[in-house]
Amino acid sequence: MKRSILPLLLCAATGFAVAQNADNKPAPQSLAPETLNVQEDPPMLGIHWANDFHPGARVQQDAQTARARRSPNMTYHGGKIMPTATTQAIFWGTSWGSYSGDKISGMDLWYEGFNGSDYAKASDEYTGSNGQVTPSTTHLGHIVDTSASTNGNNTTTILNEVCKVIGSNGASNGNGYYAVYADTPRGNAQYCAWHSYGSCGGKPIQFAYFFKLDGDPGCDPQDTSGLHSQGLAAIANVSGHELSEARTDPANPGAWYDSSGEENGDKCAWTFGAPLVTFTNNTEWKIQGEWSNAAYTAGTGYPNSSGQKGCLSGK
Repeated sequence: MKRSILPLLLCAATGFAVAQNADNKPAPQSLAPETLNVQEDPPMLGIHWANDFHPGARVQQDAQTARARRSPNMTYHGGKIMPTATTQAIFWGTSWGSYSGDKISGMDLWYEGFNGSDYAKASDEYTGSNGQVTPSTTHLGHIVDTSASTNGNNTTTILNEVCKVIGSNGASNGNGYYAVYADTPRGNAQYCAWHSYGSCGGKPIQFAYFFKLDGDPGCDPQDTSGLHSQGLAAIANVSGHELSEARTDPANPGAWYDSSGEENGDKCAWTFGAPLVTFTNNTEWKIQGEWSNAAYTAGTGYPNSSGQKGCLSGK
């Protein structure tokens, strides 16, 4: 995806800061490529869009030809990475107060098991101005906010929600990652999730937004294992995409992405190297792979949707 970096927008009235940058988004997986009216959506502030629909739907011949002439590997753009991550899930919306399904407990298990997993190690080759990505993460559990959630079309709104619920408890080292799981369905939005960055009380943070994806064919990884509800399987899959991208390309001026602006999650979106990936707490997930420059160079990865063998699933 084409990435454009714009200046930082300071929200003086609230004490929050949100970055302005925008990426383009692909068309939904649920529609056949030949039926799509492919177009770029208007850019939105502060978002790294998830390439969380089938990318083949938006590929045009001139783009294919251009990519064939250059290496698909990502390159470094001078910014920081996240050597470690302190994660916290925020379940936002009126329905979470009476919720009795498996998504809250399931995502806590997901983040706990991500720490030290082979899946996390799929991104640990990347370095930045502040060190190297490691598979080390710490999960702080979850917060439930039963105020009415909104869709994700305004990054400042989502940042304000994060800052409100974490208060002064945010990670002070800049490695805090806060995943907002709304109970708002996707509707006509052309993305399943996104990640961005900003600050709360002067502390830099990474944050992400996820729609309610229950029964949403455009964001369904089609996990047939029976281990999770469809809604949990859907948000778990895109959670791997967003956290991996936040760790390797978190903030301005950017760290790792390719000549088209695609981050490591984008380059392997909707491709799966194994039926299930096992985390360190023995939970199993159907989860899309992440791009590895080293695997592509060595020819040891599995192919993405363009046939480039640089994806790792951590199976």
